[in-house]
Amino acid sequence: MPEVPALSEFVPGYEATSWLGLGAPKDISVAIVEKLNREINTGLADPALKARIDALGYSALANSPTEIASFVAEDTEKWSKVIRTAGIKAN
Repeated sequence: MPEVPALSEFVPGYEATSWLGLGAPKDISVAIVEKLNREINTGLADPALKARIDALGYSALANSPTEIASFVAEDTEKWSKVIRTAGIKAN
């Protein structure tokens, strides 16, 4: 629908994204988290896997556990503000 403008063209500052990540139980050992992170990031660096992810329209980011924790905290705060401002309530 090329005649329909993008939302960002008439709502300044509009941004919405989605993301997927892997999680683990809260009490998992740091050694296991580091090993999983290392192995997953190695897989994400594989050209064939990267091409497949790209072909599906996604972008894969190889982040550290600290980076993803920071990202999740920031994203949670951003959307919490939206929920509070809009007065959204769970049913």
